[in-house]
Amino acid sequence: MGMLHTVNKSPYQCNTLESCLNHVGEGDVVLLIEDGVYAAMKGGRAADVLSAVQGVKVCVLSADVKARGLEGKLIDGVEVVDYAGFVDLVTETDKTQAWL
Repeated sequence: MGMLHTVNKSPYQCNTLESCLNHVGEGDVVLLIEDGVYAAMKGGRAADVLSAVQGVKVCVLSADVKARGLEGKLIDGVEVVDYAGFVDLVTETDKTQAWL
């Protein structure tokens, strides 16, 4: 599998997600953590950008979704993973890039 990209900043406060998406490739995984999970919220402009990304798996960390009250408010196609799933993504991908 490709590279795991983690994004922890809200797309409404900085351009971290945009920078990440400019560097993803076919088979990569984007994992939204901490305030990065806001990018997957239905109705947001960042959600439109995420929905348009092709060939890239988009995941969110369940604990961060729950902590921000976003359960049931995420766009279709986003995979919710727990901490064990996060570890699985790290071990299944060739490299990890944290976008800070």
